[in-house]
Amino acid sequence: MKTRIYADTSAIGGYFDEEFQKVTKKLFEEFKLGIKILVLSDLTLKELELAPEYVSEIINLIPETNKEYIFFDKEAEFLSSKYIEEKAVSGKYLLDAQHIALATINHIDVLVSWNFKHIVNLRRIQLYNSINLKYGYSLIEIRSPREVIDEE
Repeated sequence: MKTRIYADTSAIGGYFDEEFQKVTKKLFEEFKLGIKILVLSDLTLKELELAPEYVSEIINLIPETNKEYIFFDKEAEFLSSKYIEEKAVSGKYLLDAQHIALATINHIDVLVSWNFKHIVNLRRIQLYNSINLKYGYSLIEIRSPREVIDEE
């Protein structure tokens, strides 16, 4: 079974970031080859509409057979609100909480992000997961793209 990876917008934008480019391109090559499945949400697609076209076009490199789409709904709204209420992240970063909730309720194998302040952060991951367990959800794996690429 192929690993389903939810990529937030920072993980996509890393394709053009000098610091993250090499790893991000490797991950996207794995998506392109069908080694891993790229999971995109309607939230990510809306964010990409605001990005420069060269960034938003990156997802078009991936064949549709290697992509999966998920959508924000009432359940994701509920869980993301719990992340805010229980201070896993402040309301100012609601979108980050929404990405994590979406990945959680859709049983994604791993969420990848280059956002080390609000997403890929051990203390916050522990808080997200404690809230997930409290409300009957499974744990969510959250990693940087560097941690999920296949090493040669």
